[in-house]
Amino acid sequence: MSDEVAIKAEEITKVYGGSVLAVDHISFEVKKNEIFGFLGPNGAGKSTTISMLTTLIKPTSGRAWVNGYDVVREAAKVRQTIGVVPQEYTADEDLTGWENVQLVGDLYGLPREYTRRKGKELLQMVELSAAANKKVEDYSGGMRRRLEIAMGLINQPSVLFLDEPTLGLDVQTRAAIWSYVTKLREEYGMTIMVTTHYLEEADAYCDRIAIIDQGKIKKIGSPKELKEGLGGDVVTVGISGDQEAAIRIVEGVAGVRPEPQDGLLRFKLRDASTALPRLLEALAGKGLRVSSLRISEPTMDEVYMEYTGRSLREEQATSEEVAAIRRTIRRARSR
Repeated sequence: MSDEVAIKAEEITKVYGGSVLAVDHISFEVKKNEIFGFLGPNGAGKSTTISMLTTLIKPTSGRAWVNGYDVVREAAKVRQTIGVVPQEYTADEDLTGWENVQLVGDLYGLPREYTRRKGKELLQMVELSAAANKKVEDYSGGMRRRLEIAMGLINQPSVLFLDEPTLGLDVQTRAAIWSYVTKLREEYGMTIMVTTHYLEEADAYCDRIAIIDQGKIKKIGSPKELKEGLGGDVVTVGISGDQEAAIRIVEGVAGVRPEPQDGLLRFKLRDASTALPRLLEALAGKGLRVSSLRISEPTMDEVYMEYTGRSLREEQATSEEVAAIRRTIRRARSR
């Protein structure tokens, strides 16, 4: 394992119950001081991968290392060097924010004096100093998530794992969470691996992204590399008339087969400025009128669609609703 690499996975696989394949022989590396994103829908294998890398569950096969330590053979050493902010809230609602931070410090076996000093610093960083002595049951969702980040940092980890850190939060709070995350990388040189299904977050904040779907990694690259890899601008055309005829014309002139989508034709062109005038002329020559035309640079949703065959945006609302229902049920059961 190279000194430049913080996390390395080789063909790691997880099978539940002998038949449910959650993660399917995936391999990747995360560089030191990098924000590495796992992008995919609910059930894609993101959380299972995080659980294997953080030693919560053992891989069925394959090997992985974090900070040079084998996640199975040297699990205790891995735990000493990482921080974890899980998808679900873990803070005790009957304790204050400060008491929760102190509890995590005790679980790590850290000296109380260190925990007091570091805990104060972390609560200040996530802007919870004023609410430190309030019970967590009175915290908003954003405050709880910020507290989870502080708890995950109490042991000064060199690698931080964030599992859907902004799930279910409003846009303003999501932006605030990401400001803390980027600060950790910039000011502390921390390596951060984050799972998300928010396309705009992966695009804006991650140095590199692994697209994962149905337990398999489909593609890895920087947001720019992934979008440029689609091969040109995305053209969306509305046609009044015979769409099948329009598809044949696009194929003949542009050399690509468009995808019909909600009454529109969508396709990619490497040189739209040159090809489009000829295409519009050919359509008009066959009596087909263009009712709308849009040219755009590729988006992360189009990247995801390219490698998985479907849009990730269509799955976001359902994923959030399911997660919210599960949280509500768990809280009800615990009372």
